[in-house]
Amino acid sequence: MVRLPDLVGYLDEYLAVREVPDYPNAFNGLQVEGREEVRRVLTAVDVSVASVEEAVAWGADLLVVHHGLFWNGLQPIVGRFRRRLQPLLRENISLYSVHLPLDVHPEVGNNARLARLLGLTPGERFGDYQGVPIGLVCDTEMPLSELVSLLEHRLNTQVKVLPFGRDPVRRAGILTGAGGNTRILTEAHRLSIDTLITGEGAHHTYLDAEELGINLVYAGHYATETLGVRALGEHLQRQFGLEHRFFDHPTGL
Repeated sequence: MVRLPDLVGYLDEYLAVREVPDYPNAFNGLQVEGREEVRRVLTAVDVSVASVEEAVAWGADLLVVHHGLFWNGLQPIVGRFRRRLQPLLRENISLYSVHLPLDVHPEVGNNARLARLLGLTPGERFGDYQGVPIGLVCDTEMPLSELVSLLEHRLNTQVKVLPFGRDPVRRAGILTGAGGNTRILTEAHRLSIDTLITGEGAHHTYLDAEELGINLVYAGHYATETLGVRALGEHLQRQFGLEHRFFDHPTGL
């Protein structure tokens, strides 16, 4: 058992939530305050009706997510937003959300975990967001087909590849989630990254990748971001002796 204020303080410091910039609606940190003592922690990629119902059913004291309550901004507490929030308040379950600070973390971060899952060594950082580089660069000598096979097998996902770069891959950039955009691809090209591994991107990124000569690997937003929050829950289990369970609710996107 650990006191909620102590656990929140530890998470805020460990994840540097005050130092890493983020989108305003990410609202990193404690989003809902529940009971004073924490014994069980449920982790999930998203706060949703499904993850909240799982937290209630399992008897979790704390739900830790990557995507929190307030992504859609100011809104009334009605409909599905009420269905997410009311059970947390009724059952006295706390909610902690951490977005970009979890992506960038060197130990439990999504990018670092994905690199290690692929057998790659994290190197320099790239993917600037408000002065903080979020992604990782990894030097390798891996056939593109092997990289794709590893992603599909180890993340249990379907990968979409736009093969416009080097093969074998020699310099891979990893930026989980919605890292497929013109700004990131342009920065990757400038840094001689030949392969960008991310979750998803827009239609026009096909042309970006084609014209910049980069392999663009889309492994799914959800799939690429299951690693960090699960690793964070396992870290809390080791650090404090808490019970931990990861709630898998794949979107296929």
